[in-house]
Amino acid sequence: MNDCLFFGLNEEPICFKNKPDRITKPIQFKFKNENENENENENENENENEKQIKQISSSLFSTIFLFKNGKAIEYLKGKDSKQNPSKIQIEENIQKVTVGFDNEAILTTEGNVFAKGYDINSKNPNEFINISSLIEDTNDRIIQDIASGKSSIYLLTSNQNVYGIGSNQFGQLGFDYEELDIIQKPILMMKNVSKIFSGNCCDFIFLLNSNQELFGCGYNDYGQLGLGEKVIKGKRTKKLTKIKKIPKGKIIDIQCGATHSIMLIENEDENPKRKLYSCGNHQYNGLGKYKFTYEFTEIKSSLFENDDNILDISCGDSHTLILTSNSKLIGFGNNYSGQLGIEDTENQLIPIQIELPKLRFNEEIYNYRVSCGVDSSFLYYSSPSFSNLEEDLIKLFERKEFCNISFKTKNGEIIKAHKLILKYRLKDYENQIEKLQETISKKSIKESNQIFEMIYSNNSKINPKLYSEIKEIINSNEKIEETMKRIYLNENENEKDFIIERKEKQYKFPKLILIMRSELYRGMFLSVTEDTSNKVTDYSELSNKSFQIFEYWIYSNQIKDGIEITQEIINELEIGIDYFQLNQTNPNLFDLLIKKFNHQN
Repeated sequence: MNDCLFFGLNEEPICFKNKPDRITKPIQFKFKNENENENENENENENENEKQIKQISSSLFSTIFLFKNGKAIEYLKGKDSKQNPSKIQIEENIQKVTVGFDNEAILTTEGNVFAKGYDINSKNPNEFINISSLIEDTNDRIIQDIASGKSSIYLLTSNQNVYGIGSNQFGQLGFDYEELDIIQKPILMMKNVSKIFSGNCCDFIFLLNSNQELFGCGYNDYGQLGLGEKVIKGKRTKKLTKIKKIPKGKIIDIQCGATHSIMLIENEDENPKRKLYSCGNHQYNGLGKYKFTYEFTEIKSSLFENDDNILDISCGDSHTLILTSNSKLIGFGNNYSGQLGIEDTENQLIPIQIELPKLRFNEEIYNYRVSCGVDSSFLYYSSPSFSNLEEDLIKLFERKEFCNISFKTKNGEIIKAHKLILKYRLKDYENQIEKLQETISKKSIKESNQIFEMIYSNNSKINPKLYSEIKEIINSNEKIEETMKRIYLNENENEKDFIIERKEKQYKFPKLILIMRSELYRGMFLSVTEDTSNKVTDYSELSNKSFQIFEYWIYSNQIKDGIEITQEIINELEIGIDYFQLNQTNPNLFDLLIKKFNHQN
């Protein structure tokens, strides 16, 4: 069962029966099936309690719970709605959910986005439609991330382009709102974007590009865009504007309320420390200070100790929650509905600690998340999740036949790792492996396992303190596909350890890459106990061009430039795709071939 706490406005339908409409102290949230009797022993039935929470997103009219199995349930708020949650009927597995003031968006593992809302589909506002399929550029329809604003939805594509759809009343889609008030087809806002930030109650957006330059547009009557200029009421920032006065360090997150913004910055010192900055309206809003600010300024509090670090933040309409590494939940801002969980409804302009019931909280603090609705708050347990590839990296790490390098912990236990993976992840394997050995020798077996999980998955949230010790020796800012492509382009033959034969010529490929791309090789390397290192796969039937496409895609998940795609190549590779089960990546090879073929014609 998951730990999940709730506090704040207990709206219709009442999730907590026989409870007041304002819950001012954190209480346990329990899921109920439609046919489940309240007095039934919850352990007797396999219900929503047994599912592992991945994410919670909440706003004024709905709350969505996303589970690790890729399914989601929704609580609708309103007198005409049912009091029990309903399952969201999307056939594809769900990867992420976002809820705006009057919209919902769902990102699937296939890269599609389904959304509903009046400003998305005025004819049927309660019906999910595939808005990613409405993007005019067919090569840009695979979505990597999503964000909901109050009445707008933003899509970040796999090509690092951002599209907006919905209300543009305040210029929050980056265009003149007097000419484009509502946009019901995704419109390109900006290219070369790495992250998008918006909020369930806000009419503005932040976009971060790959050079760590920040841009914003939309509603700015209270200075919530942090432009550093005195605001003029009613004057909208209707075009994306570069925000020049950004605190020094790496932007980890930006959370947006209705009239305030909170920025989480990590310095780049040897011992990285995260700090909070805010801007916008200070009157009962979640600024964490008494002063109205037009640019991002630091939130200072004795609650943020020197050895404490910030793990997660979330903003509602006008309140903010912070989770720290010392197991503290901190809040400030509007508390009219008890959404700060401090047993009263007094507003708090500066940070205050929230008392919590006993959970596994202290032991596994890094696995907790905070999520703010408009007038409500959630604290919930969500164990680390990995992509299919990353899960397999962990499996490789655990399988002795693939673990060919040993480390000794401080208590003398032996822990084994996969040498090939470490070669990909470490910046300079020969020199950095000694530093890794030295680090492991000072850690417990649990800490050592966490270190390897972070190296394999590139997920610093597993344990930020430990991550700070190893971040200098790993490629922390590089996706594993990018690392593989870099190694491939450098033609480092020493990294390749599996033979593919074609017309009497042999090519060496890393097992790790083949595991990532092919279900056939995945089963071969992960499921069998026999030695497969000397086995050969014959690709003689592929033409030269088809094999070039196959080889480049295996490493980079991209189609090589300069090669014309013909129907013969598609037919040839389609057979190979089916035989070798090259269908598990997103985007997969066949989709890329079809898109490029259509684009050429």
